[in-house]
Amino acid sequence: MFQIIRKQEMAKGSIIRFDIEAPKIAKKLKPGQFIILRVNETGERIPLTVADKDAFAGYITIIFQVVGKTTALMRSLNEGDTIKDIAGPLGKPADVEKVGTVVMVGGGTGVAILHHVAKAYKEAGNYVIGIIGSQDIELLILENEMRAICDELIITTDNGSYGERGFVTQPLKKYLSERYDIKLVYAIGPIIMMKNVCKLTKSFKIPTMVSLNPIMIDGTGMCGGCRVKIGGKTKFCCVDGPDFPGNEVDFEELEKRNSLYLKDEKDSLLASIR
Repeated sequence: MFQIIRKQEMAKGSIIRFDIEAPKIAKKLKPGQFIILRVNETGERIPLTVADKDAFAGYITIIFQVVGKTTALMRSLNEGDTIKDIAGPLGKPADVEKVGTVVMVGGGTGVAILHHVAKAYKEAGNYVIGIIGSQDIELLILENEMRAICDELIITTDNGSYGERGFVTQPLKKYLSERYDIKLVYAIGPIIMMKNVCKLTKSFKIPTMVSLNPIMIDGTGMCGGCRVKIGGKTKFCCVDGPDFPGNEVDFEELEKRNSLYLKDEKDSLLASIR
């Protein structure tokens, strides 16, 4: 059993942060890796990338958006409650090294994942430019934490309620047009956002890594549910990723596979609150 030691409701309660006591996982986990949890004996297994960790204090931080039955159940938990199972760390860590200037791009709850990776790039000695976005100011997360890490930080909102009006690709294009020292772009967020980031960086010939979040079941490469097409070859996100070269990702296939169960997810959420 894994105890929740801190709960924070973010973004009108639709995005939740948990600090969870998990000393063994916290000791071994590296930026970019994820965990799979099961809330109770009859619960489903869901993957969540870790937003941060404190190896000394022995806890990990996860940030999730309420979109289905399991995340709705998780929102009902409070400090002192427990989660039955957490497996991890899973997946390959982000390949972090000192390259110079890097641009870290995050959208929505993807900023939670971006935070842990951006911190690692900064600690490796890189100059870190952060670009984070959300639909509106109410859904923006981890602004202060990203400001503490980044040498420069740009914020965008779709409706212009905070920061620059528009999408994260707009300031990214400006940076790529004006700076010639950018060595890497790392992006995580909605599939359409990552797809558009990669289209842009490809035109500037800038290496780009993305962290993918396909449908996943066991997290060990046995079920094949998380398969993605990378450079024309089938890869399993759970054991080969979740990070992949962005310009090799078949985003069209990823979009189709991730949309297969959207209706079922909504139906299960509605059934759980009736």
